[in-house]
Amino acid sequence: MAMGDTLPLIHKVGLPPKQTIFQEFNHNMKEIFFSDNPLSKFKNQSGSRKFVLGLQAVFPIFYWGRSYNLKTFRDDLIAGLTIASLCIPQDIAYASLANLDPHYGLYTSFVTPLVYAFMGSSRDIAIGPVSVVSLLLGTMLTDEISDYKSHEYLRLAFTATFFAGITQLALGVLRLGFLIDFVSHAAIMGFMSGAAITIALQQLKGLLGIQNFTKKTDIVSVMRSVWSTTHHGWNWHTIVIGVAFLVFLLITKYISKKNKKLFWMAAIAPMISVILSTFFVYITRADKKGVSIVRHIKKGVNPSSGSEIFFSGKYLGPGVRIGVIAAMVALTEAAAIGRTFAVIKDYSLDGNKEMLAMGTMNIIGSLTSCYLATGSFSRTAVNFMAGCKTAVSNIVMSIVVLLTLILITPLFKYTPNAVLSSIIIVVVLGFVNIDVVVLLWKIDKFDFLACMGAFFGVIFKSVEIGLLIAVIISFAKILLQVTRPRTAVLGKVPGTSVYRNIQQYPKATQIPGMFIIRVDSAIYFSNSNYIKDRILRCLANEDAQRTGSESHRILYLIVEMSPVADIDTSGIHAFQELYKSLQKREVQLVLANPGPIVMEKLYASKLIDLIGEHKIFLSVSDAVATFGTKG
Repeated sequence: MAMGDTLPLIHKVGLPPKQTIFQEFNHNMKEIFFSDNPLSKFKNQSGSRKFVLGLQAVFPIFYWGRSYNLKTFRDDLIAGLTIASLCIPQDIAYASLANLDPHYGLYTSFVTPLVYAFMGSSRDIAIGPVSVVSLLLGTMLTDEISDYKSHEYLRLAFTATFFAGITQLALGVLRLGFLIDFVSHAAIMGFMSGAAITIALQQLKGLLGIQNFTKKTDIVSVMRSVWSTTHHGWNWHTIVIGVAFLVFLLITKYISKKNKKLFWMAAIAPMISVILSTFFVYITRADKKGVSIVRHIKKGVNPSSGSEIFFSGKYLGPGVRIGVIAAMVALTEAAAIGRTFAVIKDYSLDGNKEMLAMGTMNIIGSLTSCYLATGSFSRTAVNFMAGCKTAVSNIVMSIVVLLTLILITPLFKYTPNAVLSSIIIVVVLGFVNIDVVVLLWKIDKFDFLACMGAFFGVIFKSVEIGLLIAVIISFAKILLQVTRPRTAVLGKVPGTSVYRNIQQYPKATQIPGMFIIRVDSAIYFSNSNYIKDRILRCLANEDAQRTGSESHRILYLIVEMSPVADIDTSGIHAFQELYKSLQKREVQLVLANPGPIVMEKLYASKLIDLIGEHKIFLSVSDAVATFGTKG
């Protein structure tokens, strides 16, 4: 061998320190439930300090409240007053989606924001009833009790809210926040868009002044109900009022979108619409001409409703089921909203604290005549644009709603339902985002399918079916990715010692006598046989292509294992079978860059003795340097 032609230094693959079963289990549980290491700040602290830290952990207001000042309060005051002007008409309108009287919407925006302000970790989320959850709650409750004017219906609403709070609280206490991440963003977008279309179509009842309207939510039933009453059910006075204010709201929304400094126009437009339309109906007595009005909003603060909750009887089961489903939808929406604005302002959002706050506020809400509340996208966006600094803006909003309940609810008597329908339509149409759907199509066809499946499930069947489809497609995607992982044939990039996917790098050359393949997934019972068969098929195809060529017959199969984070007993067994199949073909199995967990299991299973320790390499280039010249 000439001077300078020495082989490169070949490093052996290291074996990680041996861990006991308890150490491994403890590590896994810590990563699942305590990845954020929440107890680290309590170490080496005195008892009194631990108490203070514990109090701040449960009630973050005691942490950031120490540095609160008058300037911050001024910003929060302006933001709170702005979202209050938006939330009052929204609350009255959203209560109708849940088939509840208007004052229950106002009750919800009084109690729950106060609780959240003390326990929540988001600076921007504005709490209250939201359109999608209100519709979901209304449709599921009416499936159980069709007479939504009955007292049992109201009791079931409080029961569902209570168990929704219990569900959210339990997820926070058990630190199971990661469960809501199993529903993909694409499926959520489809579900929200479908629900928005459904809600908007249902508002045609109020917008057109139709008295007899279907209770179903699917688009076919709704449109049949609309067109069947064209000649005798529509009220032109109602249509004029509704369309006029719908145009006004859309114009203000357009102006605010074009000029961010004028965001307040869209924020106060709903309240202006309510005031003007109420005054117009009052002076013209349009209600005498068939214009449907709110008529009565109960005055005063929330009465206790703890005794109204079903803790036994035939409605307990439905209450729990509806509560769990609604809780997950509410959490998903709140998590998406909270994370969005936390990223914009560059602060961290504690998902488990959010669940604790949401759960506690809904439990307390269910005991004080509130129905299910969560983070509202429209109000949160206005809160952000208005310059909120902390959750005190929620407290300001809550106080304004309280004053409304005590002083001015009778003034809403003549508010036309057509205006409330217009407000809902304008709000929910913001959830329909065509650009996002187009982007999903370009990026990931499966995500697009998930989005469309959830969307069409909602508009053609029901909100619950749409939600079910969203969950099923999300899990189907996970299963598909786990059971059918990708593999890549590697070649050497010219002029380097780097090996990459030959499809991505067409100029990468394959090594004579060797076939290099990379497995892009952990190897478990769900995919081990597929991976083994996939490798053998690729090997057979490649061997057939090389027959008679200068690349010669394949003598070595190198499996690049850097993406393989873990392997179980089924995976080990699959590699044993792969080894035996290769022996029959007179092909040697070589492994490159297995990770620490994989190496530990290779040794524990004695698979490393079967393959041969001299055939385990730190990199593909080391394996090629060792065996390449022998091909």
